[in-house]
Parts: sequence; C-alpha cells; structure tokens
Amino acid sequence: MKGRSTQIKFVFVFLFFITNSGIFAQVPAFDRLEMLFSQKHYKIVYRKANRLLDNPEYDFSKFPLYYKSISVLELAQNPVWFRKNEKLVNRAIQDLIDIRKTESGKLIFEAHINELSSLKIDLDSWLSDLKRQGKQTEFSEYASLFSQLFLGIKFLEEEKQFVPVINNKNPALASRMEMVTYAQKQLGVPYVSAGDNPSGFDCSGFTCYVMKNAGKTLPRRAKDQYETSVKLKASEAMMGDLVFFSNGGEISHVGMLINEPGKPKAMIHASSSKGISIVEIESSEYWNKRVVGYGTFIR
Repeated sequence: MKGRSTQIKFVFVFLFFITNSGIFAQVPAFDRLEMLFSQKHYKIVYRKANRLLDNPEYDFSKFPLYYKSISVLELAQNPVWFRKNEKLVNRAIQDLIDIRKTESGKLIFEAHINELSSLKIDLDSWLSDLKRQGKQTEFSEYASLFSQLFLGIKFLEEEKQFVPVINNKNPALASRMEMVTYAQKQLGVPYVSAGDNPSGFDCSGFTCYVMKNAGKTLPRRAKDQYETSVKLKASEAMMGDLVFFSNGGEISHVGMLINEPGKPKAMIHASSSKGISIVEIESSEYWNKRVVGYGTFIR
C-alpha cells in the first residue's frame, strides 16, 4: 500500500512538472518577445505575439497573449493608434484580467512585475491626459478597467523611500530650500488623475502647484514641461529642478529634485501607488533606468 502511495505521488509530481514546464522553460521565441518589449518595440512585439498565437506549437503558454496585450496597452497611448484600434484595447485589458485568474498567469504576472509597474505608470499618465481633455466617459471606463486589472498587485516602483535632511546653509540656495519645504508639506496627499491641488495630484499637477507657489507658471503636461524647461546636465541638477522619465515613448512622468548639490539624486513626486512621496533615484533600479533628463525653470 505504501509503495502504491509513493507511485501515485511520483505520477502527480511528474504530471505537475510536465504541465508547468512551459512556464519556466527557456523558449527562444518568448525570450525574443521579452527583449523586444524591453527595447520599446511595441509594434514588433504585437505582430510577433500574434504569429505565435496562430501557431499551435505555443498553445501550452499564456506568454504570447500576455505580450500581445501589454504591447496593445502601450500602443494605445498614441492617439492616432488608439482611434483606429480601440476595440483591441478593450480586448487586451480583458485578456490580461483573464490571464491573471489562471495559475500560470499568476506566475507570469509575478515574474514580470517590473514590466507591469512601468505599464501602470504609463497608463496612469494616459488617464490623466484623458481627464484633462474632458473625455470623462473614456476616463471613467478605462479607470475602472485598469483598477480591476491591477487590483492587489504590489508594485516595485519605489524600492527605497526616505526623507533626507537638508542642512545646507548656502544663502544662494535659500529659495530652492523653501520650494522643497513647501513641496514636502504635501507628503501623503493621494494620487488623483488630472489632480492639481492638495485634495489630490498627478505628477505634473504637483510640479505645477509647487512651482506656482514660487512664482513660476509651468505648462500642465509633463511632456510640455520637459520641452519648455532649460535643460541641465545630471551633474548640475539639484533641489528645485525637475527630473523627467519615459518608458520609451513620450515623457510619461516628472518629479522635483530635493537633493543638495553633488548629493545622490532624490525626488518628491506624485506616485500612482503612494501619492506624494520621496524616493532616492540613483539607488532605485526602477526609476534610474527611466530618466530621460533634467530641466529647470529657476533662473
């Protein structure tokens, strides 16, 4: 009886391994999708994933559908592409929700949390644009769908958070330190799409709010803030200057630096998961590799 029990356990473990081996095995076609997506080649990923979905050889895995879906959501942020392919966007969201309900899908989501973190920030920026443009119906629809998609996921966008102590007594930096002090008074204010006041901020709404208190009027969108700012070298950027981020397309996020000159870069910003918070950029793998550049409106 004991021998039979051992045999049954062996068969069960063997079947489990065979069933799930596709999740963990190195599949060159899947590696290619992952690499291309990380390089922001979303149109190529979409086409290649579609071809894999048409090939019965890859029916064992949710990977092709996962990559097709997240590439659609990145492409959807282009207004021209979105107008032509809106039905694909709704389908992609539902496919991702369905994938996440499966055991293999949960493993895919866990293994690709960085991709999903990037995607969420891009989509939050897109939602803010929809709301600012007065497209309330589209905003409400997609905000609800994205909430379902990301519900319960613990994102890694801010691995190390802290509040630095600024002891610089240089009078030339007094106005910058006042700006940082004012910004820090908003710590804990929640993230709100298109928010631009202490009841809730999005990223560019927060920088507009803080800079307005310092007598500076900024464009409302992060992209426009970057384009109109005076560009700085990384070595020049310090407290009061702005830092801009992208996930491969347009500028998708902005924060305000709070570090002293020559010190490691740290910013205060509107995090979609934590609201107004502070993060050290250079020690964060997530943020550091997405920096596009630095700009200032202080002259």
